[in-house]
Amino acid sequence: MKKSDISNISNAESVERAEESVRSSVRPSGKFGGKADRLFGADPAGLDESARGIAVLVIVGVAVGLLSGMFGIGGGTVIVPALVWLGLTQRNAAATSMLAIVPTSISGVISYATCGNVDWLAALLLFCGMFVGGQIGSWLLSRLPELVLRWIFVVFLVFVVFNQISFVPSRDQHIAMSALTGVCLVLLGVVIGILAGLLGIGGGALAVPALSMLFGASDLIARGTSLLAMFPNSITTSVANLKRKLVHVKAALIIGLVAAVTAPFGTWIAGAVSPRVGSIMFAIYLCVLLIRSLFVAVKATRSARASS
Repeated sequence: MKKSDISNISNAESVERAEESVRSSVRPSGKFGGKADRLFGADPAGLDESARGIAVLVIVGVAVGLLSGMFGIGGGTVIVPALVWLGLTQRNAAATSMLAIVPTSISGVISYATCGNVDWLAALLLFCGMFVGGQIGSWLLSRLPELVLRWIFVVFLVFVVFNQISFVPSRDQHIAMSALTGVCLVLLGVVIGILAGLLGIGGGALAVPALSMLFGASDLIARGTSLLAMFPNSITTSVANLKRKLVHVKAALIIGLVAAVTAPFGTWIAGAVSPRVGSIMFAIYLCVLLIRSLFVAVKATRSARASS
């Protein structure tokens, strides 16, 4: 055998040993590390998993549960900025948020349904559209640049804040169902699904005002129906995100389970205040998020220009 052949074999063995060493170093430690890898893949890197980071995730879960119950949203508008602050990329934060919304929306739906504030047919039609839109949004999420995602989030918040300030829903109205109404609900669901998959939101921030302004639902029915529609959509979109290895499962479970406990308290608050007060509270909350998201987007844009 030639010396060159022996050298090539030795180099190949060295490379193989180095690759195995790297694979071993990134495997999750612990008894169930291998199983976790096979089920979900390794969690995305970057999240602060110290005691401080876990405490922040719990606090976010409490806030998300209250906001979900109060406003009929999944809480992605809180979860995504919090996860980005803790170290995840905008893309991974959005994907993780969708999984956290699953238990949150289940708890909120139960709370609204027990009071008769859910339109089951409208929720089904919304979900049909959201299912298609969610897959499109998840596909876009894995391809669009980080900076583009940040600015889309800002534009979305501006639109929702304007709607909340300009419209006050009634508490006594219901959705008058017809063939045209059904088609429009499906089309609305497609738009909401795309934004949900792309931004990591449940879609309630858009669905609730749309159901009230365009379809005549009361504020409580709009919130309960929105939560019911986003529950299966969050599952289907999360499955797509898990396959693409975009989700930090541990963070999603901590936030989602804590939020599921506090969501019924938010539902109680929603019924205790007037529709006008509820709209003002939601608008204030979104304005705070808008200011922060705008600051982060501008900062990221300047950094991108400076490095180019």
